[in-house]
Amino acid sequence: MAGSSAYSVFARAEWVIKPMADYDVPASWIPWLGGAEAAGAVGLLVGLAVPAVGAAAAIGLALYFAGAVVTVVRARWFSHVPFPLMYAAPVVALALP
Repeated sequence: MAGSSAYSVFARAEWVIKPMADYDVPASWIPWLGGAEAAGAVGLLVGLAVPAVGAAAAIGLALYFAGAVVTVVRARWFSHVPFPLMYAAPVVALALP
């Protein structure tokens, strides 16, 4: 899920970019956010062989999506909160011992 989300950011899919603009996320942050998601997705895959890397990636992605929830709440788009939570749930489950 994180990999497909990162791809959507890099591809500048309107369903991703438009809400980011609505939440006042600067356009200059978009490549960095996509890179963070992509790194987390790669880290989860590497974690299949090196569990410590996977755990670090899961924690990083959990923090990333927590930041997404905070951003949505700060923008007062409360009906959009479930979207980052949907992506956060699997990585939070991976990050738990």
